[in-house]
Amino acid sequence: MHLAIIMDGNGRWAKKRGLKRIEGHKKGAEVVKEITTYCANNPEINILTLYAFSTENWKRPKMEVEFLMKLLDNWLERELQTFIKNDVKFETIGDISKFSDKLKKRIEYTKKVTKNNKKLTQVLALNYGSRDEITRAVKKMIEKNEEITPENIQKNLDITRDVDLLIRTSGEIRVSNFLLWQIAYAEMFFTPTLWPDFTTNELEKILNEFKKRERRFGGI
Repeated sequence: MHLAIIMDGNGRWAKKRGLKRIEGHKKGAEVVKEITTYCANNPEINILTLYAFSTENWKRPKMEVEFLMKLLDNWLERELQTFIKNDVKFETIGDISKFSDKLKKRIEYTKKVTKNNKKLTQVLALNYGSRDEITRAVKKMIEKNEEITPENIQKNLDITRDVDLLIRTSGEIRVSNFLLWQIAYAEMFFTPTLWPDFTTNELEKILNEFKKRERRFGGI
């Protein structure tokens, strides 16, 4: 199963508690570890794609963006042992060319060290937007003189595997330019729970509900 999650609500979680937004992001990072560990030990899930930083997130206050970049760097350093312990392969989608050299090196190092892990592939969407992804895929096809077909577009995307289940936290009911191609036939769940409050118990309930759904992929 390919599970994709839009991790929304860090800022509102912090605001409700009278805290700075960065405290919500810190707590949200802890939840990523819990959810990733759970998925690594669930044999039904083999890909977990998390919307971590969108192409639109650069519009946020400079101080918050700088904090998010530092948080990601520290998180990758700290969580490397979690990846190794749980046999998790780390990957990214999106355009990381805008990131600092230090952060890009951290990302590439984490990918290198975990490349042979097999239980779960955790994919972070970083400086990612689905329209940008599709545009880049079409440009690749033009450069390679490939025929523009649905099959070739999918082959040139950052991530080629279709999403089975999409979850968005925080109560917002939209997909926010995330994996638009890959979620064409995904089952979707929108929970009012803010991301820092999202638990493995709630995820398990959603997975159980997902199993009850009849997926027809456009058929009868």
